[in-house]
Amino acid sequence: MLSSIIVTDPGIMGGTPCFRGTRVPLKNLLDCIEGGYPLAEFLEDFPTVSRDMAIQALEDAKESLLARIA
Repeated sequence: MLSSIIVTDPGIMGGTPCFRGTRVPLKNLLDCIEGGYPLAEFLEDFPTVSRDMAIQALEDAKESLLARIA
């Protein structure tokens, strides 16, 4: 679930939702995808985020969106 991959802590990046154990905001991943950049480039730029974490976050976001519009 997204809650296990993404955390919000007021002491980390001012409470911005970030990947667990990192200071990398989820928004960075979404901005990269939106900008047409490949996942590999995001992972290269943010090595503290594993491929599995990024894929899980995207899958959870997709499920959440589909649940909201269904």
